[in-house]
Amino acid sequence: MSIALKKLLPISAAILALPATPALAQQDKIPSERAERGLEDDFHNDDMIVVTAPYVEHLDILAGTSVLSGDELAEDLRGQIGDSLTGLPGVSSTSFAPGSSRPVLRGFQGPRVRVLTDGIGSLDASNTSVDHAVTIDPLTAQRVEVLRGPAVLLFGGDAIGGAVNVIDKRIPRDIPDDAVHLDAVGGYGSAANDWSIAGSVDVPLTPKLVIHADGSFRDTDDVRVPGFVLSPALRAEVLAAAAEETEEGHADEAAELTDTANLSGRVPNTASRTETAGAGIAFIDDGGNLGFSVSYYDTDYGVPARPGSGHAHGGEEAEGEEEGPVTIGLRQIRADLRGGVNLGGFFEALNFRAGYSDYEHTEFEGDEIGTVFSVSGIEARAELVQAEHNGWRGVIGSQVLVRDFNAIGAEAFVPKNSIESWALFAVQEVDLGNWEAEGAMRFDQTGISANSIGFDRSFNTLSGAIGLAYAPDDSAIKIGTNLSRSERAPSAEELLSNGPHIATQAFEIGNPNFITEKSWGGELYARWDSDDVQLSATIYANLFNDYIFEAETGAEQDGLPVFQYLQRDATYYGFETSASVVFARAGGFDFVADGVADYVRAKIDNGGGAIPRIPPLRLLGGLKAESDRLDLRAEVEWSASQNKVAAFETTTDSFTMVNASAAWRPFGKDGNITLLASANNIFGVNARRHASFTKDYVPLSGRDIRVSAKFSF
Repeated sequence: MSIALKKLLPISAAILALPATPALAQQDKIPSERAERGLEDDFHNDDMIVVTAPYVEHLDILAGTSVLSGDELAEDLRGQIGDSLTGLPGVSSTSFAPGSSRPVLRGFQGPRVRVLTDGIGSLDASNTSVDHAVTIDPLTAQRVEVLRGPAVLLFGGDAIGGAVNVIDKRIPRDIPDDAVHLDAVGGYGSAANDWSIAGSVDVPLTPKLVIHADGSFRDTDDVRVPGFVLSPALRAEVLAAAAEETEEGHADEAAELTDTANLSGRVPNTASRTETAGAGIAFIDDGGNLGFSVSYYDTDYGVPARPGSGHAHGGEEAEGEEEGPVTIGLRQIRADLRGGVNLGGFFEALNFRAGYSDYEHTEFEGDEIGTVFSVSGIEARAELVQAEHNGWRGVIGSQVLVRDFNAIGAEAFVPKNSIESWALFAVQEVDLGNWEAEGAMRFDQTGISANSIGFDRSFNTLSGAIGLAYAPDDSAIKIGTNLSRSERAPSAEELLSNGPHIATQAFEIGNPNFITEKSWGGELYARWDSDDVQLSATIYANLFNDYIFEAETGAEQDGLPVFQYLQRDATYYGFETSASVVFARAGGFDFVADGVADYVRAKIDNGGGAIPRIPPLRLLGGLKAESDRLDLRAEVEWSASQNKVAAFETTTDSFTMVNASAAWRPFGKDGNITLLASANNIFGVNARRHASFTKDYVPLSGRDIRVSAKFSF
């Protein structure tokens, strides 16, 4: 049994008796709120899916919520959750490689964005480095909720940027009416020869007991790209190095560099293969529910190398042999628990949620093992939901996390460490007629220790938010404001990194003396929600004291560029807008125009320059014809150039991509089959996401024709 599990068993037993967090285990209500792009609530178009609890659903503190589900989720399925969400307002992606991509929310990434499974962290190593995959398979997701702004206090004070909550059915939420209920989705994408399939089955054993099983498989080749693989700036740098080698009489080295500079068509070493499996059981009746699941995630993927990079082992330069390509083999076994008890009285329900993970991934250099990373941990949370009384309702909650992290190998850039944290929080809402007021408060205590280097520190953080909204009677408009104060403890990687990291080809240096990061945040928003028009606009700002960021220094160590974590004051500000308007109806079709625009500016105060890897201004607009059986859509996405860059960071050119899609339901919306087809990047534009660590040598895919089918019966 792991150290983490031994430490947490008494704590997790106690937490179920404590007040709690916003669990996502409510059994009797489907959210009525439409997503910002007018998306469907139900992935399978049946009555089985129930997600966000009602007291969370209507909180105006959740003004920055987007939802992806239904056909739109099926069309956007990619290997990693970060690449499936980039059409939503304020969302970009790290796009390190097709096998590894986390969401970027309002310019924030890493530990400031929590990636959750049904309200519990993914319990992997994806937040420790951009090359580490997220162990959530979008193929098995029913619904994805993206939370930005003060809402994330419900899930963690450190998630200043936001949270992505992926909801699946591994612990069933309802008893299906059918004797056997089957769901399946499968597809093919041409840009990477991407084959994928997933399926699930739910079987009621009794009127109150249901079992579930699911599995998925995805296999891709190296991704196809238009034009040169290297960006113009990096290609010029490599060609200059080739010319220098020629002058020095090194013909073989010059030829190799020239070939690298002229590489086109495919990005080498970007293939991937992923398999998942899961099973669950749940007891559900009028008095409450209790469910348990186990799951397995297995993936192997390539890590593309930066041209001209080299690295050392144990401080000595590797000589005399050529290293093979870097690949990562990743495995996770996970167990999850969810339950709730209907209490009645002042507290109407007690809900609880827990997850345990045993995770390991190995970074290979060719056939040789480089470094092995392992994570074992438990996260548990519980909640007491207050019954509504005179317009007042809310929830009080608690949360516990214990995680053991270890890296073994010549390039273990972070020492073995443990994290123990617990939190208490409360969210309250008051309905004052045309006015609504909300408040949230969260206290976290986080301990980080690394015995091998004698490191042991504890951080106490306090975060809070207040919100006020106005909605006139019988009106579709709502306007509001939120003010938040967040505090985040430094992560173990920010404190303890000190060494070469093979996959990112960087020498990373932390600072064990960092203090907590503080932020004041504010939002102003307006929403219009009527039958034919949905509009949303938000402007926001975050003022940081002691902001922690990783910057390239220009130095080299062990043949690698040095990236050092620094702590300075910083400012973020920006806006997000979305719109969906039905502008005509004819021939059984609704004709819809929709669009998204977002922008963020982030800089270090007092002339410190731009914060690295901040997405530029982005505009996305589309036209859609919707009917009972057929949906047709065309869209254009334009991303501005990013010239506001940090020292040693390269700029990124603007790009415009054109996409089109169609969804056909042969038996109508109440049927059980949807066939989908899409053409992405139709004109083969060479495009790069500025938020990506690897943008200069891993462009986005070229023209990608995708076909898929979704069944539910």
